[in-house]
Amino acid sequence: MGRTQWGPVLGLLVVAPFVGEFLLGNLTVSALPLGLLLAPMYGGGALLVREVGRRTRGWPTMVLLAAAYALFEEGPVDQLLWNDSYAQRDLLHGPTYLPALGMSVALTQQVLSLHTIWSICVPIVLVEAMAGERRNVLWLGRIGLVVSSVLFVAGAVLVFYGNYSEGCFLASPWQFGSMMVVIVVLVAAALMLVPPRIARTAGRPPAPWRVGLVSLVGSSVILVSSDWHGWIGVGVWSVVVGLGAWLVVCWSRRTGWTERHTCALGVGALLTYVWISFPMRPEGGGSLLVDLASNTVFGAAAGVLAIVATRRAARAVG
Repeated sequence: MGRTQWGPVLGLLVVAPFVGEFLLGNLTVSALPLGLLLAPMYGGGALLVREVGRRTRGWPTMVLLAAAYALFEEGPVDQLLWNDSYAQRDLLHGPTYLPALGMSVALTQQVLSLHTIWSICVPIVLVEAMAGERRNVLWLGRIGLVVSSVLFVAGAVLVFYGNYSEGCFLASPWQFGSMMVVIVVLVAAALMLVPPRIARTAGRPPAPWRVGLVSLVGSSVILVSSDWHGWIGVGVWSVVVGLGAWLVVCWSRRTGWTERHTCALGVGALLTYVWISFPMRPEGGGSLLVDLASNTVFGAAAGVLAIVATRRAARAVG
């Protein structure tokens, strides 16, 4: 049946909502209790992605499942992708808005990067690094998987109800249905199309600190490009994501790739959220002083998390 690894499980339940919402600057310290309500969806989703990935084909599967999670959260759950008055703001009707779909290309790209990279993959990387010898083993047995699934569904229902009660917005059946088809296709690709084994190539990848620097710069461009003018930002995002994915695949196939390199990828992206939280204002507005204090506290916590994860990863290699 498998024995639950409580340390890593609880760690992921905490780290996923912390990175996904608080570190980004969406929420301040005054909203910390809200983390308890977000943990089932964020943490439960990250746990399921991680456990399915470790039971099947590793990181390629996890990345595709994380993309499916991103579209599920911002599509059927909180409906950000279709709601032109989400949080009293119109994020849809810009230069990249497609009337036939009722969606914005730039917003969809932003959602995919935010949740695929930061809500799911970065927390998994960091918690696995801190898990030491347990980083590649299963953390949940069958009962744990069922419980995590129930938590995830309950959390998603709670978020859906919370958003619906605020604006009473409901997307069309066509929008719901077409998005669920895309999500199912991503899940199927993650489980069936990823090669079971990826051949290793000779050579050494760049040093971990260089990998982390590339991650920091690339993920920063991915985030800020969403604010660039219309289709220019869409093009930049597409090039950087494509190039970044190609580099990671090439580097990670080399025999010299270690846990330190994987951790460096996560730390680089984590630090992007640290700096970008300061120019970003919280969704609920409020005091600038509270916002800056929150960003400082959360940034310091992220720094500690990065140091601990990096040291544990180095110890695993050494």
